[in-house]
Amino acid sequence: MVESDTQMTGGTGYPVQFSVEYPDRELDRLSTALRIIFAIPIVIVLALIGNDWGGGYNSGWFAGGGAGVLFLPTVLMILFRQKYPRWWFDWNLELLRFENRVVAYLALMDDRYPSTDERQAVTLDFSYPDAKQELNRWLPLVKWLLAIPHYVVLAFLSVAALFCVIFAWFAILFTGRYPRGLFDFVLGVMRWGNRVTAYAFVLVTDRYPPFQLSP
Repeated sequence: MVESDTQMTGGTGYPVQFSVEYPDRELDRLSTALRIIFAIPIVIVLALIGNDWGGGYNSGWFAGGGAGVLFLPTVLMILFRQKYPRWWFDWNLELLRFENRVVAYLALMDDRYPSTDERQAVTLDFSYPDAKQELNRWLPLVKWLLAIPHYVVLAFLSVAALFCVIFAWFAILFTGRYPRGLFDFVLGVMRWGNRVTAYAFVLVTDRYPPFQLSP
């Protein structure tokens, strides 16, 4: 179930909201069996759009992606102007949403073909920051370095998530269902990766990401 923005930003919740609706229904077995083949066209589209011209960091399939985000220009703008151009923010957010829809499809979490604009079962949100009031102008220079412990943990978690997807592939072929425990784990790894990407490369928050899979 998708959690509301109010619930996820209130209290001590981290200011990056990510969720994928659990498919509480029988999934398409044919689409699941041939997922890698079916996904080729949309992966090519993502590769053409989400290239590395912007200096973004690709934190891996299950870590939520990040290639193609406007990173270095944003660092310079925050550092020298204390400004985060709104259209740069919108580009980064929409690109990450699209990447996550593709990742969720590849991870068998949704059997609907990824849309280039509709949110579908995947929700990713974070607020537009007031660069002068909410962001330290010097911190973007070292955020990528401070996030190194997360990269190490995510590398292991991504391998575990890949095995979960393989197990889920067999489960869906035989039962039509994605085991809820495996789904929640893969979702947690994606959530963790999106938090790190938003902190270290999209630069929308100065709050250090928590080491946790849960919201």
